[in-house]
Amino acid sequence: MRFWDLRFGIFLGFGFWVLGFSLLTGCTSQTKAREQAKAAFMAGQQSAMMRMAQPQKPVVTFIGQVQIPSVPWTEGLTLARAIVTAGYMGRDPKQILIVRNGQAVPVDPKQLLAGEDIPLQAGDLVQITQ
Repeated sequence: MRFWDLRFGIFLGFGFWVLGFSLLTGCTSQTKAREQAKAAFMAGQQSAMMRMAQPQKPVVTFIGQVQIPSVPWTEGLTLARAIVTAGYMGRDPKQILIVRNGQAVPVDPKQLLAGEDIPLQAGDLVQITQ
């Protein structure tokens, strides 16, 4: 037997071993992997569509140092009550902005602390800056 034949036999034997090992361990082909990825993508799309179709509850969203960045909006919700509900964790804020319908409305934190509360609307975004 020539050296080349011996090397080829070892290579071929190794190839069959790898093929057998991959079949036993569950390795997948590229085609099967693409099919699985496509199925996962479609399942994710369906899940997202179902969530979007469900009626969304109105919320007030916070940007800043809060524990709960999205607070359910209810009739009569005020800025002070929403800040407490969101669990503000920072020091006295330097600036508070309420973004409503794309318009930013500044709120003086000192006036809020003095008792001048502001009613919030569903969909408001509140940004608290230290």
